[in-house]
Amino acid sequence: MDHALNEANDVVSKKDYLAALRRVIRQMHHCEAIHSRSVKVHEIFHGKTVWDGEVEVYDLPDHPQAKTCYAWAHLRGNKDERTRYVTVLAIPPVTTALAAVKASIMVEAKKQES
Repeated sequence: MDHALNEANDVVSKKDYLAALRRVIRQMHHCEAIHSRSVKVHEIFHGKTVWDGEVEVYDLPDHPQAKTCYAWAHLRGNKDERTRYVTVLAIPPVTTALAAVKASIMVEAKKQES
């Protein structure tokens, strides 16, 4: 997925990318989001890389349950023609960027099984 994220970032600056994630967090979670840091995550499942990229960490000063949100975007579709934004609130057991990526992968896998 790192290549998709890099392709997405080639279209917009890092500043614009972070602002887009912030807007998505505000829309989905109805709270202010302040970018804190970027965390490199490399997740391997059954010997294959399933995620290799940066997860953006946002502080959520107004959210009633979570103080942190993990967010990223990647290209999706048969020809990588659509951008998919992912946000995961830091609510246990999700307490790290890696845990957020794993949770997102699990949700996607369950959707594909249905």
